[in-house]
Amino acid sequence: MEAKDFIRAHIVSDLDSGKHSKVITRFPPEPNGYLHIGHAKSICLNFGVAAEAQGECNLRFDDTNPEKESQEYIDAIQSDVTWLGFQWAGKVRYASDYFDALYQYAIQLIKMGKAYVDSQTPEEISKGRSTLIGDGLNSPYRERTIDENLALFEKMRAGEFNEGDCVLRAKIDMASGNINLRDPVLYRIKKIVHHQTGNKWLIYPMYDYTHPISDAIENITHSLCTLEFEDHRPFYDWLLDTLATPAHPQQIEFSRLNLNYTVTSKRKLKTLVDDGTVTGWDDPRMPTIAGLRRRGYTPESLRDFCERIGVSKNDGVVDFGLLEFCVRNHLENTAPRAMAVLNPLKVVITNMEDELLTLTSARHPNLPELGSREIPFTRDIIIDAADFSEDPPKGFKRLVLGGEVRLRHSYVIRCDEVVKNATGEIVELRCSADLNTLGKNPEGRKVKGVIQWVSASKGVAAEVRLYDRLFTLPNPESSDNLLDSLNPDAFKIVQAWVEPSLADVQPEDRFQFEREGYFVADLKDCVGGKLVFNKTVSLRDSWGVKAGE
Repeated sequence: MEAKDFIRAHIVSDLDSGKHSKVITRFPPEPNGYLHIGHAKSICLNFGVAAEAQGECNLRFDDTNPEKESQEYIDAIQSDVTWLGFQWAGKVRYASDYFDALYQYAIQLIKMGKAYVDSQTPEEISKGRSTLIGDGLNSPYRERTIDENLALFEKMRAGEFNEGDCVLRAKIDMASGNINLRDPVLYRIKKIVHHQTGNKWLIYPMYDYTHPISDAIENITHSLCTLEFEDHRPFYDWLLDTLATPAHPQQIEFSRLNLNYTVTSKRKLKTLVDDGTVTGWDDPRMPTIAGLRRRGYTPESLRDFCERIGVSKNDGVVDFGLLEFCVRNHLENTAPRAMAVLNPLKVVITNMEDELLTLTSARHPNLPELGSREIPFTRDIIIDAADFSEDPPKGFKRLVLGGEVRLRHSYVIRCDEVVKNATGEIVELRCSADLNTLGKNPEGRKVKGVIQWVSASKGVAAEVRLYDRLFTLPNPESSDNLLDSLNPDAFKIVQAWVEPSLADVQPEDRFQFEREGYFVADLKDCVGGKLVFNKTVSLRDSWGVKAGE
């Protein structure tokens, strides 16, 4: 194992010193939403360091809040981890598997005089703990006897109190400068059915209590988490030092991923889903792993991204362009080529008979193992309307009246006539082909432009969904209202034409549409003969240009 960052260096030191003979990590998501790109970093780190050390990584759902959790989220998270290319050790684990043990540990704390039942209101407890100037305020119930606390805790478990009537708190230090040590809540009453344990429990442990004990039960050696949990580490250690747990994992914090032009708050992402701003958690505009997958990002590109940003203690902001670079770089070297026309304009080749010619071209210029594809060429073809201009701007290198352009993989053509309808809209171009230019340059002149095309009669209709960044501001949350920074151009549907080699694509087949960008056959909707492609990323980074920067 290479010590290429401070976490790996720490693990190498622990192995070399004999502190641990085997590394066991865990990825412990809460099943209260879909995973996002920030979780991908944590997945790659936890599973990655375990694999490098020939150890194990557990997948554990820290399911302590059934009100916000669901089986849908559990299934989605498992799918995300697998899709990214990782496999957890043994069975999927749940914090709820340990509810009985957690309850017994709570009783142990009460018997040690380290926990008590507090009958204050939640507001009173919060006010007492949150006095940041000076000491916190002791609860009037803090000195209840051990027997009284045991009896009250049992009544909590048995459902004899209403929600909010009382909680179980650790008895640590209300004068601590760390608010997390000011008698944190361990258990609260929640009369709600749990997705794993049903109606067995009427009280549920808090996350900060559950997490360290679950780590200890699983014999985790290194509990890797983001920096927002650094202030929670003293309570993590206090619990494991106080209780007779089978192990004492070491919590190590690293900086979370902050990616511009995105939000990664599960609460805010859920709001976007619930209010219909996006079509779901897997909407290709979303920074969720499921959304990125449906957008056409590859597992390799996300792992490469996580590798490039590295692991550190320093918070910073990563540019979204790096994520796009990673997927662009991977698809450049793996995605077969094809032609598609997203804004159709008919072209008639006037000096050709109405007969079918079959052209052949490689599926990838640098990957002969991908083979070749047949491209039908007919008298009537379709080009992109943006590739013709009656009044071309300076530097325009595509088709103009009286000018020439090369059709990709085909002939050089010259535009001889523009056909318009009654409203002056261009509906057709009449062109002539230089029939001696198939596979070679014309003699005596240089043609600079190359455009894509599709046969009008043999091309296949397709729905193409053009996606871009969801927000226009680098920090969307800097605006008063998150929705104010939504990108109006983040989603557009066009009816396109594609070459017939794409007629039988399967969901998640990826392509470079020549001169257009990288596209993927939609995971859900590209079925039953219907062609639906999502734009993954442009061929080059053009965000700054489009945004007017």
